[in-house]
Amino acid sequence: MLEFLRIRNLALIEDMELEFMSGMNVLTGETGAGKSFILKALSFLLGDRLNADIVRTGAEKTQVEALFDLDDTEIIIRRELMAESGRSRLYINDTLSSQERLRDLRPRLISYTSQHAQHLLLQPAFQSRLAESVFPDPDLLTQRDALLAELQKLSQQRSLLEQRQTGLLEKREWLEMQLHEINKVKPEIGEEEHLETLRQQARAQKRLYENYDTALTLLYGEEGTGLLDLLGRFERLAQGMNNDSIMTTEAEAVSQLRQRLLHLSNHLRCPPLLKQDIDIDKIESRLFALSQLKRKLHRELPEILSLRDEIEQSLSFLDVCTLDISRIEREEKRQAQLLQNLLNRISPLRRASLQRFTAALEKELRELAFSDQVKVIPSFIPYELWPGINDERIRFLWAPNPGQPPQPLDRIASGGELSRFFLALTSVRQDAESATYIFDEVDSGIGGLTLNRLAKKLDALAERRQMILITHWPQLAAQARRHFQISKVVRNNMTFTLCSPLDAVSRQQELARMAGGGAQGEALARSFENSRV
Repeated sequence: MLEFLRIRNLALIEDMELEFMSGMNVLTGETGAGKSFILKALSFLLGDRLNADIVRTGAEKTQVEALFDLDDTEIIIRRELMAESGRSRLYINDTLSSQERLRDLRPRLISYTSQHAQHLLLQPAFQSRLAESVFPDPDLLTQRDALLAELQKLSQQRSLLEQRQTGLLEKREWLEMQLHEINKVKPEIGEEEHLETLRQQARAQKRLYENYDTALTLLYGEEGTGLLDLLGRFERLAQGMNNDSIMTTEAEAVSQLRQRLLHLSNHLRCPPLLKQDIDIDKIESRLFALSQLKRKLHRELPEILSLRDEIEQSLSFLDVCTLDISRIEREEKRQAQLLQNLLNRISPLRRASLQRFTAALEKELRELAFSDQVKVIPSFIPYELWPGINDERIRFLWAPNPGQPPQPLDRIASGGELSRFFLALTSVRQDAESATYIFDEVDSGIGGLTLNRLAKKLDALAERRQMILITHWPQLAAQARRHFQISKVVRNNMTFTLCSPLDAVSRQQELARMAGGGAQGEALARSFENSRV
């Protein structure tokens, strides 16, 4: 039940508060006064979108807030729309919340009926959904939808496998050629870097050996021109200079140097061994093979290794995908049989439930001044739900008058008939017990004695459920437990939509206005009050 509604800065509404009662609550006012803004506010609160231009001129944001009593639990919903960004924020019990949670709550809060909703009834898709809403075992419908979803998933999987299989078969020869080239060389992870390191080590070792050979050549020379031979000659020459004490002394140093160089020559004849035996020719050959492979495939080695894995996986896929496709086809066949069996169970239950539903609907229509012989007939239209499997779409036909053949609603129903048909439908359908009915001009196209029948039906509904009714007819407004008048005023060149709860006196005045005004209007208003249904 909706207990309280507050609207701030929405279009012509600056700040409006409405406190509702159980039973029937009525909103009346001149055409254009702004009753639709109240419905827009409720729709926005419960998840519909609004454009930022709905925010009242000069205001920062629109705010709509409502208090609901849901199964003896109070729920406060507040939604705000920012003028600058056009973005909205939703709060449930003062906690920032999501639209998903609101969507779960909405069917339990409001059951909205308008002229737009009435015209939905003319759409075959809506009629099919209506038929499913009265099905006695919703779990069967859930199973049907789950089986259909699984079949669609399997079909998609099979289609993707077949597409990939076709693409790979077209280039299988090319893939095998590439794999052959790669496997001829058999590159390994990090091999190129390792070979480059070994080649650098081998080159460094070669330079070292060359340096040792050069050093030995310098020491021994060729035909007595080496450093050791020259030092020996210099030593002997210095020792022969006995009369020069300095030369005699330095000769000893030269001798020591020659002895050190002789010792060094022994070391130079035994260069350090390699830590590992490196075959530089083999390394160069391997690096050349890797380089040729890179040129052929236009890839670096890491990419070639990835390509090899990808090709092997693709070729392996080709080997097993036929089995996978066969497995999926078997599963599709099994699921399709389950779906067919389920539809065989659903069809008779659907027909029986619709027979009960249309019988109840015909009873409601008779109470709304339709012919005692009014008929509502469900038409079962087969359609292919899955290849080879048919389900039924439902379209409602009706014959409002004797002697008329059943026809679709959109061909013969007038606006007034649609209004009454939708009201009858609302009476029959089992919406959430806590939901508030909102009727927006359900009396459109209706008058005379039929209007009295409509008033009686609305009053009976209001005994079971809270109702908010927008109407231009005093016969209907007179049934309300609480009556609000919507009006439009201009103050300081600014227009405002106002909402006032009416006391007994102002209520009588509003009913008189609705009845045409003057003495006759006042008399009619009194009669409506005195003969409340």
